[in-house]
Amino acid sequence: MSDLLLQRRIRLQKARLYGILDLGYLSPDRLVPVGEAMIRGGVDLIQLRAKGRSHEEITAWARLLRPIFQGTDTLFIVNDDPEAARDAEVDGVHIGQDDGLVPEIRARILPDQIVGKSSHSVEQAVAAAGEGADYIGVGPLFATPTKPDYVPVGLGLIGEVAARVAIPRFCIGGIKRENLDEVLAAGADRVVVVSGILQAGADADIEAYCRDLKSRVGMKGLLA
Repeated sequence: MSDLLLQRRIRLQKARLYGILDLGYLSPDRLVPVGEAMIRGGVDLIQLRAKGRSHEEITAWARLLRPIFQGTDTLFIVNDDPEAARDAEVDGVHIGQDDGLVPEIRARILPDQIVGKSSHSVEQAVAAAGEGADYIGVGPLFATPTKPDYVPVGLGLIGEVAARVAIPRFCIGGIKRENLDEVLAAGADRVVVVSGILQAGADADIEAYCRDLKSRVGMKGLLA
């Protein structure tokens, strides 16, 4: 294992709050300022999600964003496009259930990049860990406009997955400041928040929103 991969996995183990720069909510010119606000607010991982956009566009946006992560502890992940993650030399890639097996994805990226995979059941979570994913997403816990075709899995899945999977598990799907305590009480110690952050308002409001989330999730992490 390379030193860089080890460093990224150590940072991943410490990570509690995951945010997504989703172009379904943001215009491209807002990627950098919102990303900077999220970093200042303490977000540990930030994913670039650009559904329906070309590989060339995703790669260009990833390259545009990468400098804002330099000198920070925030990991930068690209969604669904392993080649964009490779070409932009970011920290890793996130894939869905229909994007292939983790070993296949690793063959398409740099050897020191991490791979996360979405899961929607205990069986999928166990399989993703068995494939060698560095982390998994667990959800959607609640109905969410970012995944309108997915049936919410409910809070009960959190404990079921935790009992079977040891790698970092990030709960996702409709999580916001208003229901965060409910999610944490169900056993989550890592969460992904999308629309709550992106719809918080001005950059200063986004930063404050992230700080509040991080303080609450971070405390749960210390107690875990």
